[in-house]
Amino acid sequence: MSPSTSTFGKIKPSTFKSLGVRTTINAGGTYTTWSGSRLIDVAAEAMVEASNAYVPISELMEKVGERLAEITGAEWGYVCASCSAAINNITCAALTGGDPEKLLRLPDTTGMKNEVIEEACLRSGYEAVIQITGARVVTVETEAELRAAINERTALVFIDGDSEARSKIGVPRMIAIANEYGVPVFVDAAAQRPDVPNRYLQMGATAVAYSGGKCLRGPQSTGLVLGQRGLLWAAYQSASPHGTQGRSMKVGKEEIMALLAAVEAFVLGRDHQAEWQMWEGYLETIRAAVADIPSVTTEIEQPGVANVTPYLLVRWDPAKVGATAGQIHAALLNGDPSILINGMPDGLRVNPYMLEDGEAAIVARRLRELLTHPPAAAPKPAPAAPTVDVSGEWTLDVQFLASSATHVMRVQQQDAGFCGSYRSEYLRSEVKGSVAGDVATFRVTLPVGMFRPTYEFTGTVTGNTMTGKGHVGQEWPVSFAATRNA
Repeated sequence: MSPSTSTFGKIKPSTFKSLGVRTTINAGGTYTTWSGSRLIDVAAEAMVEASNAYVPISELMEKVGERLAEITGAEWGYVCASCSAAINNITCAALTGGDPEKLLRLPDTTGMKNEVIEEACLRSGYEAVIQITGARVVTVETEAELRAAINERTALVFIDGDSEARSKIGVPRMIAIANEYGVPVFVDAAAQRPDVPNRYLQMGATAVAYSGGKCLRGPQSTGLVLGQRGLLWAAYQSASPHGTQGRSMKVGKEEIMALLAAVEAFVLGRDHQAEWQMWEGYLETIRAAVADIPSVTTEIEQPGVANVTPYLLVRWDPAKVGATAGQIHAALLNGDPSILINGMPDGLRVNPYMLEDGEAAIVARRLRELLTHPPAAAPKPAPAAPTVDVSGEWTLDVQFLASSATHVMRVQQQDAGFCGSYRSEYLRSEVKGSVAGDVATFRVTLPVGMFRPTYEFTGTVTGNTMTGKGHVGQEWPVSFAATRNA
């Protein structure tokens, strides 16, 4: 392994610390918003090694596909740019069958199969990456509806495997019915383990995808797809380096080789029994640290098909401890060190999967400190009595980062609270809020997708006008000006 000698970069690279980005002890899980998992050592080594040579990507994909098939028992393997990219690439493959002329026409699906069937209770929130191909998502609720929905336009049956416990039809039954009609089945098993033999492929699924940056501990920007060779190779045709719809879904030689190394380690190298015992030890360290605190109870929860680790549930009586679950959760996350733990309405849920040696003791010590000496809640002043009434219909001019939209809400105020209906450009929902003095605060969640956008507004009311600011989630700031209609 020799680094490039054609250019030199004699600088000291930036770090999280130099950029002012706080690092966090992760006792929550492999969340994309928290940067996934920590790269396993052999994957990091493979990534560096791969950076020091040039290879034809198609040849690399073919050889990696063969190697993945060899070690997983699947017919073929494919490395893509995340499970979300896998959904898009596989959908493109199902629509076009690898016909390059059809691929280049997407999202125009005229004359093609263009329907993807999904069970309504398993809608994943990632339907957008299906729909940008030009496909139409058809939802069903029963076996009879599934059979009735399959027709000459059906290209694919899509299943969110991580949520399979919610299925009313049953994942094995859905796969069997699709096979009966000759329709390919794709399972998104992002947070699951790619165990050998593969349970979904054994059920008869055509392809199944796993996140590269979750339990595999490969690059966060990758996804692993296993299944039928023709469909997977057609999926690769729809992605970079080809000039088709998925050109932007690029995965480089470094990520390809790093994910292959992570899969090899998972199947051939990692001692899963020893890892499980290590995780149980981490949880015992935390449990023992808080078990004697009055009103605190602990419980070990076993996993389902996704996020396969044991969990520690910690609950307590807020009246006796002096702090709610939300307050303890916030204190852990905002403390030094920052500690990420899953919050529950009545406690915390500790996931040991991303903990490293020594971190469980830190989590245990900090959690005990907070449960025995809880953070003092900041006193909340009594809200001012309302001096305005916002009842009526309002037209809102909402300003986003680089555009605007017109929304309408109709509300009725009673005392300091108000509620009513809200209409954005495309959706309808409910709105609730309150008034303190001449300031109105209101919230609305739009009913779309798993990541339902939630607007939170605060505005000052002057007669029939209201102006203020807000945000959607934590990252999208907005401002607005509203006028009460006559």
